[in-house]
Amino acid sequence: MRYCSECGAPVAHRIPKGDDRERAICTVCGTVHYQNPNLVVGCIPEWEDRLLLCRRAIEPRYGLWTLPAGFLEMGESVSEGAGRELQEEACATVSDLELFAMFDLVFVGQIYLMFRGPLTGPDFAPGEESLETALFSETEIPWRKMAFPVISETLKLYFADRAAGCFRIHSGRIERKSLENP
Repeated sequence: MRYCSECGAPVAHRIPKGDDRERAICTVCGTVHYQNPNLVVGCIPEWEDRLLLCRRAIEPRYGLWTLPAGFLEMGESVSEGAGRELQEEACATVSDLELFAMFDLVFVGQIYLMFRGPLTGPDFAPGEESLETALFSETEIPWRKMAFPVISETLKLYFADRAAGCFRIHSGRIERKSLENP
């Protein structure tokens, strides 16, 4: 950040009194600008023994596969955001969303909350952000064409839980070094 969003004056980066980290502080009005992580919400849409994936029509990672996910908007709950992302990217809906995983991506300032839930029907189609949507069984997942390591990790945990016959809530941290997919 170079300019104050309140008055447009330049900001200086320094540690405010009583704080422990550098912030952007307006040189004219004194507004302290806090930059906080973005919350990404998404879901694992289930249909029988298959999962619905989307092939990205936008950057980053154009043309690669992912679960429907995106930034949480103001005024919506995390599960509402996950459902909205599914509708936007795959023209589909789910019911009974349950929290599945939370991942910290500190290096990019993001927190992922991933839910899982059954599709309300086998109807889906690519939304504006998707080139293609398709159902995949575990053996059909295009592992080497996955867009993001956090999505690959989510799918690995999902299939491990499904094989064990018990879904649990997962949490973890995705590191910058894990940017290469399996």
